[in-house]
Amino acid sequence: MSPAVPRRRFLTGRGAAALLAGLLFVIAANLLAAPILLYVAMLLFLLVVFAVLVVHVPRRGGAVTRRISTDLLTVGEESQVAVRFDLRALRIPHGIWRDRLPPAVSGDATGEFPTDNGTSIRYAIRGVRRGAWAVGPLTLHTIDPFGFAQRMQEFGDTRTVTVVPEVVPLAPLSSNIGAAGGTAHTSSTRLGQGSDNLSPRRYVSGDSMRRIHWRATAHRGDLMVRQEEEESSPDALVVLDRTARRWQPQVSGVDTAFEAAVSACASVALHLVQEGYSVDVIDSAGSVLGRLRGHEDDRDGLLVALALARPQGEGRDIVTLFDGTPPGPLVLITGRIDEEDAAMLRHGGASAPILLMTDPLAGAGEAAARVGWSSAPLADDIAGAWEDALPARMATGGGHVTR
Repeated sequence: MSPAVPRRRFLTGRGAAALLAGLLFVIAANLLAAPILLYVAMLLFLLVVFAVLVVHVPRRGGAVTRRISTDLLTVGEESQVAVRFDLRALRIPHGIWRDRLPPAVSGDATGEFPTDNGTSIRYAIRGVRRGAWAVGPLTLHTIDPFGFAQRMQEFGDTRTVTVVPEVVPLAPLSSNIGAAGGTAHTSSTRLGQGSDNLSPRRYVSGDSMRRIHWRATAHRGDLMVRQEEEESSPDALVVLDRTARRWQPQVSGVDTAFEAAVSACASVALHLVQEGYSVDVIDSAGSVLGRLRGHEDDRDGLLVALALARPQGEGRDIVTLFDGTPPGPLVLITGRIDEEDAAMLRHGGASAPILLMTDPLAGAGEAAARVGWSSAPLADDIAGAWEDALPARMATGGGHVTR
């Protein structure tokens, strides 16, 4: 428990006015030779002194504890805070309590101090902006019965509330949930595994030279690579591009584009888990933000990591982030990207490379399409952007994408 910290403003506006009136009565009594005005002045002085003693002399101590109904508060979600007062003090003449809330959390955290010690009060809070924020300490503002003197004290420690990004429901990868991959799938395009049922396809940037199908290349005159069509693809990779140059400088305010990207990252990752995939979530530098294997703790760990995510540093080539094996779905969420950057994006043979861009410059989408990405601009409508970015064959239930 942190000690109570008194504030220096001893008097209210009414108390200061009473002192000033007393001084004026003293002056008037001398100028007018009216002793009665001295008695009035003394009465006012005594009342102010009495009020200050009533409010400031009693020693107050004790504890204030808080309980929040949810460990993780989603942006836009409401939660209940229960505050219990256990203060050792004489009866408080009149008190107003206020729990200090950060700007990222909204709520009406104020009210009259309860007359019974040990009383619990409740108030609602709503998540406004993701992050880890401190609630508290509690401030007690006491005033004497005449309204002349006041005292402000802080009690209790702070309690951290974590506001996590909003998770939006998304359309399935195919009309038949699970048909596009995941643990429920038994047939999907996956490069670099097995040796049966091989079929050649055109080489795309990022394919390993070890997969070149030399006989098909000689036959068709174009560089061809081997492709396995009958292997399961239970893994998905979601990449949040945190490269600083992709986003607005964090000088002041909130970058709404980055907030949308973080929310999209959480939504896509949890959606792919529901479709049966094992999902790894990393940033553009290769740092792991979460590994989702269907456990509730995995979900919470990812949301906490995303709640604290900020743009930083430089990114790496995506194919260097793989463990040597391309994933099934690969979802890259990025910010400002131009045509040149998009043309250099390599998906490494992922069966469903999807690109979401918050600020695509002219030609970026077309350049990404030429190297095998299915892309869409990302704004407030995350679900709409996801549906627009779904590869055409998967969106119609084709089961996999061949590029």
